[in-house]
Amino acid sequence: MLNAVCLLSGGVDSATTLALARRDGFLCHALTFDYGQRQRVEIAAAGRVAAQLGAARHEVIRVDLRVFGGSALTAEMAVPKHRPAALMGQGIPVTYVPARNTIFLSLALAWAEVLESSDIFLGVNAIDYSGYPDCRREYIEAFERLANLATRSGVEQRTRMRIHTPLIRLSKAEIVKLGAGLGVDFSLTHSCYDPGPAGDACGACDACLLRRRGFEEAGLNDPPPPTP
Repeated sequence: MLNAVCLLSGGVDSATTLALARRDGFLCHALTFDYGQRQRVEIAAAGRVAAQLGAARHEVIRVDLRVFGGSALTAEMAVPKHRPAALMGQGIPVTYVPARNTIFLSLALAWAEVLESSDIFLGVNAIDYSGYPDCRREYIEAFERLANLATRSGVEQRTRMRIHTPLIRLSKAEIVKLGAGLGVDFSLTHSCYDPGPAGDACGACDACLLRRRGFEEAGLNDPPPPTP
């Protein structure tokens, strides 16, 4: 069984991606980041998802991006609410965290090289998303080229690193259907950018609205989170 590193935020997309990697026969090593995000409840969600989907190992790495700020997720900035769907893919919103996926993928690459793995899974999506530049196919292809230039295993041609993004061209509804078919327990996941003190979803940020629309268009009920 081949090792794979799977980035796991605890949301619908990353949970579905982890389930896909397992379906395809990979031994999955889940990687979550505590980067100072206001939605820290997602870290606990990632732990629940990793356990439910049988990850071989789950690591949480602390990289405090509040040092730099620059995002509504890591600084004292308002999270946009009630944005129309037509606006979500236009421009780059303040919830974009500068260089986040580059930082995350770099650390995933380090772990993959230690594991002698050629495979990193990332649940980015470029259809129903908030306009982040590091969720695009062009970015993923560029990072994959970098990965094969920047690692010992790549230079020695022992491995050919691949960044798998199986959801990148799927709508949120398609992702929900796919995850449900793979047995993902969506009640364990978390998607909100601006949760309340008890971790309850705000219901109005981009992440909440996209999640709601995805379940509605999939014709499925979004299950309530587990009772604390």
